[in-house]
This record gives sequence, C-alpha cells and structure tokens, in this order.
Amino acid sequence: MTEHIYGHEHPESDRTRGGGFTLWFTGLSGAGKTTIAHLVGPELERRGHIVEYLDGDTVRTNLSKGLGFSKEDRDTNIERIGWVASRLTRHGAAVLASAISPYEETRQRARAMVEQHGPFVEVFVKASVDECARRDVKGLYEKAFKGEITGFTGVDDPYEEPSRPEIAVDTEEHDPEESAALIVAKLEELRLVPAQVPA
Repeated sequence: MTEHIYGHEHPESDRTRGGGFTLWFTGLSGAGKTTIAHLVGPELERRGHIVEYLDGDTVRTNLSKGLGFSKEDRDTNIERIGWVASRLTRHGAAVLASAISPYEETRQRARAMVEQHGPFVEVFVKASVDECARRDVKGLYEKAFKGEITGFTGVDDPYEEPSRPEIAVDTEEHDPEESAALIVAKLEELRLVPAQVPA
C-alpha cells in the first residue's frame, strides 16, 4: 500500500519522505483547530519532527491576500494551502494545516496533492455552531446570526463534515490538551510518529 501511494511516480521518495506528513485540521470557526494544532506541534518536535504550521488566518494575510469568501475564493485558498503542504511534506516536514476548509471536494483535492509525497491525515475538530458562537470573542457569529455579515460558514454558508476523517475529536467533550493527546496517540497508531519513550 505504501509503495502504491508514494512509489512509481516519485522514485526519490524513499530518500525525501523522511517522516513527512500533513495533519489537516478542519472544522467550524472557533472549534479549536489552531489551539489544538499548537499543542500537537511541540509534542511532534520533541519526537524529532520538523514542524511547520499553515494556519488559515495567517495564510490569508500572506499567501492568499486579496481573496474574499466566495466559494471560488475559499477553494483557491484551500488549494494553495494544499500545494504548500504537499511541498513541505515532500521535504520531510510534519505539516499542521488549520483551516475551516468547509467543502469536502476541495479537501479531497488538497489530500490528492499531499498524497503524492506523503500521508494526509484529516482531523475533524467537531463542535456545534452554538458552542462555537459561545466561544467567539470577536462576535462574528452574533453578527452572522443578525445578518450583519453574510457568507459565514455554519450560519448561512455550508460546512460539509468530513465523510471519513482519519481522526475526529469533539471539543465539547474533550479539552484541547485531551484532544491533542488523542491525535498524537492516533499518529503513533498510524506509525507516523515514534511512541513516547519513558524517561
């Protein structure tokens, strides 16, 4: 199976794979994607990985400056994140991409790009719209509920839940530290990170 994913088109992959993979955190705004990613990352670094973060807000400020929130622009943004993730994965990084990425088809395109070079692990960070609104310090959900802003994912724009994520964490049931621990345990199970060696 591994050779089928990485083998014949990229014979150099045995040299460059080097543990590279992408963790793709998807979920509503406020679900906890970035918070959890920044707890998982240091743990991966402790285990010898080079970690790169691709946060949706940061990417929009830099790589995707000027894009709006139409479906076309959202898709373009996610495809750009997917392309960068694929290049970093190819060079052995553990990439932690955190973006709402509301559309299943677009996430699958990102997966296809990354899987040319290494594993793609979709992490569904699950929380209800009501809970995300409760956590929202910027008040964006409240404005969306009132119709003051439109095209807001989960309110008047769709969020398509992943059909078969490798990992799902419910942040209404688990706090960020527990969620991060569940993710690291799954990465151990997938043999993408070494098991923690007791001191």
